[in-house]
Amino acid sequence: QGQFVESGGGLAQPGGSLRLSCVASRMIFSTFAPLDLGWYRHAPGKQSELVASIDSDGNTNYPDSLKGRFTITRNNSRKRLYLQMNSLKPEDTAVYYCNKLHSPDSWGQGTQVIVSS
Repeated sequence: QGQFVESGGGLAQPGGSLRLSCVASRMIFSTFAPLDLGWYRHAPGKQSELVASIDSDGNTNYPDSLKGRFTITRNNSRKRLYLQMNSLKPEDTAVYYCNKLHSPDSWGQGTQVIVSS
């Protein structure tokens, strides 16, 4: 069982927004805070993709194709990671996961995002 539990997915229309959340409920603060973390997605028939990352200092990184639409943030005291997704497109449809950026743990259930009119 993974360390992370994702939520917040659902059905959105093209151009809409969703905010995903992930909690590391079994971690203690001192373990979570120093971690570099990422949001990943896996769509059927496609390779898994890292869509956003954030390091322990709060520095973020995104693929060029997603810059300006996705925003990753973290709340260390709550052991939570967030992904704000705006201007959603059908190609954003996927199961989204959070995990460590380096040496990922076992994957959680993920949260399904479907972008469709």
